[in-house]
Amino acid sequence: MSAAFTALGWDKPVSQYESYLAEQRAGLRDVLVATVDDEFAGYLTVRWESAYFGAVPEIQDFNVLPPYRRRGIGSGLMDAAEDRVAERSAVVGIGVGLYAAYGTAQRMYVRRGYIPDGRGLMYDNRPVPPGETIRNDDAANLMFTKTLGEAGSK
Repeated sequence: MSAAFTALGWDKPVSQYESYLAEQRAGLRDVLVATVDDEFAGYLTVRWESAYFGAVPEIQDFNVLPPYRRRGIGSGLMDAAEDRVAERSAVVGIGVGLYAAYGTAQRMYVRRGYIPDGRGLMYDNRPVPPGETIRNDDAANLMFTKTLGEAGSK
């Protein structure tokens, strides 16, 4: 997985995935991986206790490799994550970056029923006060939630 992202120039070191696996073994995170013809295509994680949302599970680090986009793989990963979360929680959270590379994700989340949580712009999970200047990078996010229904139903 790391090598696939390194080939794109993205910083996703092996240690990140080792950490995810350790958290999965500890029950803190689930990692969902998509493949096409036995080739890695993408993944996302569900963090069961979010640094931002608290007890509301958060979908994090959602990535589909460019050659596999627009094939329903991202929707399939989101469906699987929402189904998994719905077994334990009536609400799921997700954050999205603000620059153009996140445009497809922004639109996808809205189409799937996610709405902004109303806390405004966040940087490293902290609110950005009016008038403050921030760097528009991956730490700048708008956070969304989606009601899945009662735990156990979507």
